[in-house]
Amino acid sequence: MRLLMLGGTEFVGRAVTDAALERGWEVTVFHRGRHAPPPGVTALTGDRTTGAPGLVALAEGGREWDLVVDTWSGAPAAVRDAARLLSGRAGHFSYVSSRSVYAYPAAAGLDEDGPLVAGASPDDGDVPYDRAKRGGELAALDAFGDRALLARAGLIIGPGENIGRLPWWLNRIARGGPVIAPGAPGTELQYIDARDLAGWLLDAAARGLRGAYNTVSRPGHATMGELLAACVAATGSDAELRWTDADILRAAGAEPWSDLPIWLPPGELYDTLHRGGHTKAHAAGLRCRPVGETVADTWSWLRALGGAAPRRPDRPAVGLAPELEAKLLAL
Repeated sequence: MRLLMLGGTEFVGRAVTDAALERGWEVTVFHRGRHAPPPGVTALTGDRTTGAPGLVALAEGGREWDLVVDTWSGAPAAVRDAARLLSGRAGHFSYVSSRSVYAYPAAAGLDEDGPLVAGASPDDGDVPYDRAKRGGELAALDAFGDRALLARAGLIIGPGENIGRLPWWLNRIARGGPVIAPGAPGTELQYIDARDLAGWLLDAAARGLRGAYNTVSRPGHATMGELLAACVAATGSDAELRWTDADILRAAGAEPWSDLPIWLPPGELYDTLHRGGHTKAHAAGLRCRPVGETVADTWSWLRALGGAAPRRPDRPAVGLAPELEAKLLAL
């Protein structure tokens, strides 16, 4: 298989690239040159945000590919321009979208036929994340039609994470001592390891799957307690988890998801992000590794970097401020 990875140097794109190389595929990476391309790929550089001038390297040479994978999450013009250019030179187009494309609130168990947000026009420029992702979906479908696969991922964690959610928990727990643990340990989580997403994308494209799939674990694949216990085990720290009621956290000003990454209290947002429909993708072969493996491998990757994970400049920092944690621990 000949893969063109649009991106391919960070997190999900890198996971896809690595998975394809492990399979012996011929991989081309098109990126902006901000990070070194993985060894073993053909690297092309260009800036998709500049329109046609930024796609010259893709347009030259008459190259063809069996599969294109795109993870773009900004203005959908970048998806439109690349997909149109490649529609006659690639057999299949997989777009890594998001379950954020469903109209909020998304009911628990909502499947791929649920109501969607309005997609941004490619000419709209910067738009909210949900509309940008839906706009990217529409651009992929416009260019590739029934040769397009839309992977609507939920929360993505694992080695290479550049958002900071699991890395924050690992680094905090590694420091040891009393640690604020949010809500109840039995709170069920729904997520996907980037490597499981990458492997499924390649399998699905090779089989010619098309249309939308919610690429997430089943709800409760792990619990918050299991995730944090895995962090304690992986780091070998003496951390003591202090489970704290959601009402206490709110009263102190601690925000779910941002101050306390991954965790959400019960309610509409929890149902939307941690209880989505998953059966279609699992019937199509999606398999999710145990949470302990994801956590341990992420910790190994973090240690190799000296503990400082890369972070996307377009995303805010996450994690509970030490002063606020100290206030909560003193209650």
